[in-house]
Amino acid sequence: MANKDAHEMQDREIKERLHHIKNKILVMSGKGGVGKSSVAAYLSVALARKGYKVGLMDVDLHGPSIPRMLGLTGNIQPGTHEGKAHPVKYLPNMEVISIEPLMGENKDAATIWRGPLKIGVIRQFIADIEWMELDYMVIDSPPGTGDEPLTIAQTIPDAKAVIVTTPQEISLADVRKSINFCRQVRMEILGLIENMSGLTCPHCGKMIDIFKTRGGMLTAKREGLNLLGTLPFEPEVVSKGDVGNMSILDNDQFMITQEFNKIVDEILRLTVSKKDSGAKPQEEKEIPAPQTASEHGKILVFPVSGGKLSPHFGHCEQFAFIETENGKIKQTAMRTPPGHEPGVLPNWLHEQGANVAIVGGMGERAQQLLREKGIEVIIGAPMDSPESLANQYLSNSLVAGANICDH
Repeated sequence: MANKDAHEMQDREIKERLHHIKNKILVMSGKGGVGKSSVAAYLSVALARKGYKVGLMDVDLHGPSIPRMLGLTGNIQPGTHEGKAHPVKYLPNMEVISIEPLMGENKDAATIWRGPLKIGVIRQFIADIEWMELDYMVIDSPPGTGDEPLTIAQTIPDAKAVIVTTPQEISLADVRKSINFCRQVRMEILGLIENMSGLTCPHCGKMIDIFKTRGGMLTAKREGLNLLGTLPFEPEVVSKGDVGNMSILDNDQFMITQEFNKIVDEILRLTVSKKDSGAKPQEEKEIPAPQTASEHGKILVFPVSGGKLSPHFGHCEQFAFIETENGKIKQTAMRTPPGHEPGVLPNWLHEQGANVAIVGGMGERAQQLLREKGIEVIIGAPMDSPESLANQYLSNSLVAGANICDH
């Protein structure tokens, strides 16, 4: 009887928690190795960078990869209520939960669990985690149609699916099983994403079809579904994912970034614009418009070493100058600073047209000299790429910490 009462209480808590999450998106695949977790991670970060409040829930309990892809090192903290916990903060408007932060020091320990235990953990991820009010909950599910996606379908009845595949037939055969799974459990499918859809030759620039072409498009057409987009294979995604770096989203020179942004826009169109009868699209979901800097254009400057923000303002390799217009990055230029002499850098930055200096640490005298030149100073920024920091600044989601320079 006690177990029944506890289960019913958890059901009520889950229902109450889900009431404060506007859109729930389950990212799934028929087989492993198709880039499903990458899509879930990039989708979450892209939505957060657009100003939406996002939760990313990793329910791949046997092979959690989301924390490492995001470079998360934080742990889950106790919540404001007994028995509850806060998710790990990735951005001010993005929270993450995964089994890995709960595993202690040994992150490589095997999770050997049967179905009922896995179901219980997933329900706890919703009921016992104090999520903020979310515009989007993105759920990264393990491949296949087992306990985890079934639990999501039963626990979150209004979740919608995004199914990831690659073009070859062995993947498409499995993705058809995922499509049939969604139809059996009455889960709406937002559409398919075809990943690894060719590789751009680094020598001639032509597209190389690694597997085959148009498999995702043909499957979507045959099944009457949306093809949300096709993503080329990009080695940079692999190298940056291995070190927990999401900065490829900030570089429109990559074809995968251009295509992924189109996918995000399409998902926004399918979710934000869905409306109850008589309601205006923008009013129905009550999702705030992305925030931008109030000024039409600025030149942001960042001290850079090794491709990331340098912790020492006066001893960096280069400065990144990012010109913005209407709240978006217009262009980026890397410039080598003159010799490090008192007063030289502030004068030089002023001559280059800098309006805002975003730094990790800086001495009091340097701050004063920059401000005298009319340059705003933001201190304590995280060691991220300049493009990522610029986007955070433009969306008002940049979190400044302590000044790491004490001289």
